[in-house]
Amino acid sequence: MIEINIEHSFPKGMGAFSLKVAFGASERSLCFFGHSGSGKTLTLQAVAGLFTPAAGHISIGGRLVFDSEKKICLPARTRRIGYLAQNYALFPHLTVRENVAFGLLQGRPFFMAGHKVLARVGELLELFEIAHLADQYPGRISGGQKQRVGLARALAVRPDMLLLDEPFSALDPLMRKRLRAQCKSLLDRAGAPAIIITHDPEDVAVFAERVVIFEGGRAKGSVAAEDFPLVRNSENEQLRGLALSLANMEGRGAYRGLFA
Repeated sequence: MIEINIEHSFPKGMGAFSLKVAFGASERSLCFFGHSGSGKTLTLQAVAGLFTPAAGHISIGGRLVFDSEKKICLPARTRRIGYLAQNYALFPHLTVRENVAFGLLQGRPFFMAGHKVLARVGELLELFEIAHLADQYPGRISGGQKQRVGLARALAVRPDMLLLDEPFSALDPLMRKRLRAQCKSLLDRAGAPAIIITHDPEDVAVFAERVVIFEGGRAKGSVAAEDFPLVRNSENEQLRGLALSLANMEGRGAYRGLFA
């Protein structure tokens, strides 16, 4: 269960953007869907602790990680959240093994890693089928391999939730299809709840139990994945088709506004 109710306004010099997002969901797998600039990544970063909203609260599994009135704002490192950025954000000066271990070391160098850390890293290298790359640097591996390293690093700390920001957007269509299926299998095996940002309805079809629809800095509402109108054309066509379908969904109880 995640509950988000946050607000933040940026000044004119930063685009005069206003973020006001409020929703609650109990599903284990959510997709944030909407145009670029609609507030999806900012919301994800607020959950991760990488961005602090001006007001509101966020709770994950009943645990409060942010509350402006109660002066609660847990640091990102203590939120037990795995985060995978669009470009995977691997450290170029660290090997694959060192990248996967990073969150477990809490600032210590890799040579100080204890038995438990080494065992966990070895487990993940095997799980993600990247053990043969352990001593390689990110600049020497493929995009699909980088994605697996990023996922392994995000899961290393056994997070309460995994956040994925357009994890397939940088890949070509054939690679995207193959890695989408592989990623789904790995997430199912890891058992971590996930929020995935996407523009691609195929991601929704594979990953989502519920889709939260973003527009203009707002979470407009949400729909169950099986009620999400799948349009395999452009993003604009998808969003237009979605807008036309929402009234009908609301009438038969499929559409969920804000908290429910």
